[in-house]
Amino acid sequence: MPKYVSAQGSTGVTTPESAGLTGATRRPAVLAPVAAGVLAVAALAAAVQPAGAAAPAAAPASAQPKLGKCAAGELCLWDRTGFRGERRTYELSGIDIESCVPLPKGVSAASLANRTGRPVTVYQSRECAETGEFVTHPTGSWAPETAYRGRAFKVWEN
Repeated sequence: MPKYVSAQGSTGVTTPESAGLTGATRRPAVLAPVAAGVLAVAALAAAVQPAGAAAPAAAPASAQPKLGKCAAGELCLWDRTGFRGERRTYELSGIDIESCVPLPKGVSAASLANRTGRPVTVYQSRECAETGEFVTHPTGSWAPETAYRGRAFKVWEN
């Protein structure tokens, strides 16, 4: 006969009937550790937050970076983080697939959106050299701040 735990938490009872438990109130003993863990977490949470303290407010929507304007089929590059500053757009019809496309001299990207439908690798060097930093961004990705200034890119077949 399995052990049961009463709704009040007592254990060691070999039959539910001897403890006065009905089908609606009996719990297998295996649930006792789970219930104890839930109670411990609730007690810890209550101890950490002082009585009467308000729950922390959720971050306002303005704390999330606002996505920049970038149409489907485009690669959009901004010269400042957070999709700010001058925006440059590139479409598949204007670039060669799997070819290095350097940005104009003196121009670099600090944030980007890839909506080309293909993966795009952004390079730190203007020559798409793999000796510098480079990261491939899957289609549909938005990067409000890149790890380095992008100076060239390649759009891949897939």
